[in-house]
Amino acid sequence: MGCSHGQSPATMRSTLIQGQTAQLLPIHGHPLQLPLFSLPSQSFSFWIRDEDSGYNKNLFCIPKHYEEDLERVFIPHGLILDRTERLARDIMQDMGSHHIVALCVLKGGYKFFADLLDHIKALNQNGDKSVPVTVDFVRIKSYCNESPAEKISFIGEELSTLSGKDIIETGRTMKALLSKLKDKKPRMVKVVSLLVKRTCQSPGYRPDYTGFEISDQFVVGYALDYNEYFRDLNHICILKEKAKEKYRM
Repeated sequence: MGCSHGQSPATMRSTLIQGQTAQLLPIHGHPLQLPLFSLPSQSFSFWIRDEDSGYNKNLFCIPKHYEEDLERVFIPHGLILDRTERLARDIMQDMGSHHIVALCVLKGGYKFFADLLDHIKALNQNGDKSVPVTVDFVRIKSYCNESPAEKISFIGEELSTLSGKDIIETGRTMKALLSKLKDKKPRMVKVVSLLVKRTCQSPGYRPDYTGFEISDQFVVGYALDYNEYFRDLNHICILKEKAKEKYRM
């Protein structure tokens, strides 16, 4: 049976935010043309349509060592930062006066996590109210090449409270982490995810906050890797097939 666009997503770059009182787990041609993005009703994510292929990479600053490996720029860095700033505002409004403990899921979530916390810090400094934020980290390995690994590996057991993760391909990585967090008996746990993929493999899991919903394709950059390469790209990009062979383990 095919997968419709309306099916639940499974893949996400996510950040978990947890608190002691509350937990939050977090171009084509010329002239310049932007892909058309639409926001479905009853959705709080930025919906990127399946037919939107991104932007000509020659319009952006790309590291020389990756120029031949990338097909297109899919989500520009500036758009990522602006969307992350809005997520931070929504989170602060919802968290009230609760202490936030931020748990970053390494390695793919570190850029999103750091930028999200920077925006939360700015709101703390300049807003009418502020809440204490503490930080912790957990490392999870769930990919080999471009496919989810059969076994999810937790590297380190120091689980606290806001978390950042890169992409959850089938939803099982986040479910495994949430199961571990239950042992800490938080009052509330919420998840914020930068990317969610629309895929037939989804078990129906949805994060509490979503940056972008995208089609089921493999992307790199902004700390998202292919066998540890491409984390140093600012933009989220589409990888060429020949690059997958070049960097395959």
